[in-house]
Amino acid sequence: MFYIGSHLSVSKGFLAMGKQAQSIDANTFQFFTRNPRGGSAKAWSEEDIAAFLDFQKEHGFGTILAHAPYTLNLCSKEEATRTFARNTMADDLRRLEALPGTLYNFHPGSHVGQGVEVGIEQIAAGLNEVMWPEMQTTVLLETMAGKGSEVGSRFEELRAIIDQVKLSEHMGVCLDTCHVLDAGYDIIDHLDDVLAEFDRILGLSRLKAIHLNDSKNPPASHKDRHEKIGEGYLGLPAIVRIINHPSLRHLPFFLETPNELEGYGNEIALLRSQYQA
Repeated sequence: MFYIGSHLSVSKGFLAMGKQAQSIDANTFQFFTRNPRGGSAKAWSEEDIAAFLDFQKEHGFGTILAHAPYTLNLCSKEEATRTFARNTMADDLRRLEALPGTLYNFHPGSHVGQGVEVGIEQIAAGLNEVMWPEMQTTVLLETMAGKGSEVGSRFEELRAIIDQVKLSEHMGVCLDTCHVLDAGYDIIDHLDDVLAEFDRILGLSRLKAIHLNDSKNPPASHKDRHEKIGEGYLGLPAIVRIINHPSLRHLPFFLETPNELEGYGNEIALLRSQYQA
């Protein structure tokens, strides 16, 4: 089964997102848990969630992905910023218990001059504070492009975070194709080698989701600017190899390209036409 979806708005509720996804032939979707640039969170309706879970089962939707707001930084040099990130993540994870099996993705953070090792320690410490043994959500570290002082552009950095998380069985990785290309991993001509390196360092069993994006910038640019599918430096042939790769094809793919709903629908149609069932 090819699970592909796009970024949708949770403001109208989960059932509405499910129907909106279905309208563009998506069978999964990603959503922000709250305002992506702020901290406010709208209450979720129990009735809406129950209706969505029925809809998800009835229409064969795959695992959905919740995305933490961009403003979270577990390794900021400011304690108030780290506290805000921990509190927000803790609230998100409690709320997501209503959607068992959902994935929760976040950007590891920027160490802001403290150094990568300190950043890794602070990220892991934050996760150790907000996670608990019985939680039903898998927390995903997103691969980053390496702009500024971002932590997580190298697989080794993600491994170091996971190694310091006490409940690492609840941890996974979301691979962003734009980010890994911008970070210097050659997924255009050497996808197998990159995945072998991922497997050696992190283990492919940790890979739970793919952000499927083209890139406005060339490899190793460390810029993080997404492009529409087939219109950037990654290119359609490389993206087709990704969605059909035996180690990846079973995963849910989420588009974060610069599009409105119609554009996402066009990209989903294009990718479905290239998927080898």
